[in-house]
Amino acid sequence: MIIVMKTGATEAEIQHVIERVERLGLKTMVSKGIERTIVGVIGDESLLLGQPIEACPGVDKVMPVMAPYKLVSREFKPESTVIRVKDVEIGGDKIVVMAGPCSIESLERLREIARAVKGAGAVILRGGAFKPRTSPYSFQGLGEEGLKYLKQIGEELGLITISEVMETRQVELVSKYVDILQIGARNMQNFNLLREVGKIRKPVMLKRGLSATIKEWLMSAEYILKEGNFEVILCERGIRTFEQYTRNTLDISAVPAVKQLSHLPIVVDPSHGTGKRDLVKAVSMAAIAAGADGLMIEVHTKPEEALSDGAQSLTPDMFEDLMSSVKRIAQAVGRTM
Repeated sequence: MIIVMKTGATEAEIQHVIERVERLGLKTMVSKGIERTIVGVIGDESLLLGQPIEACPGVDKVMPVMAPYKLVSREFKPESTVIRVKDVEIGGDKIVVMAGPCSIESLERLREIARAVKGAGAVILRGGAFKPRTSPYSFQGLGEEGLKYLKQIGEELGLITISEVMETRQVELVSKYVDILQIGARNMQNFNLLREVGKIRKPVMLKRGLSATIKEWLMSAEYILKEGNFEVILCERGIRTFEQYTRNTLDISAVPAVKQLSHLPIVVDPSHGTGKRDLVKAVSMAAIAAGADGLMIEVHTKPEEALSDGAQSLTPDMFEDLMSSVKRIAQAVGRTM
């Protein structure tokens, strides 16, 4: 349920409504838009029955939220959320590109890749320190050492950093080193982990699960928002279907669908979505045309030597070409880069 305040409602009137609701044992989440404020009610809404909330000063109306993901929905927050990380906005008019290696392999290799992606226009440096691999014998990442490299290079080059956190015990550690925490596809429904990252005040990028529906994906985001962290970025990275030519089936339709259903920004990962470097550019262009707020691209200076995902990693030259093409699409749909 949401309580819509009147245009011009005072802070005292908003606080009065919050106190009324919380005295009933319910939680509240406040969304302040350009013109009006909405108070979201979380908990057993039957406790509000018979309560004349609409009679409170400053209240316009009380409405049920039809979507099961209440805080994530546009019913709760009609305006699109823009997440600000230092001097970068995710979800605004400007397309944001995250790029870097799948796995952090060494300090010098990371620096080499970071310089290349920044030169082409990327503003966020991606790199995995903890790698969830299908085979236990595959490279599992450098751990905290890799996180230190990521932080060092990010600060050297003025890039925002993002890396994956795989379990609740890693949340505090990863938060020390990176600007954005990533929840990978395999952990989309790791609800304890979602609750844990919901308690921190740092942006979280939530990837869609391997076989997750859009509803399940948004419900997972709800876990994070329910704990108080509203800085969530959704990432479409392809789902598992019967198709075997590509690594996954990237659901382009999820981009406009999510835009209709939720106020959260959404980016697309065409590297994992296709698994083939030759397809990444075309799918990136399609994603921006469909309304995505950004891209996450795997780039490596020597893909044939990459310790993970070399087949889908672009060379710096390929990435620069992609950025040029994506820029033209962004301009065509009224966005900038």
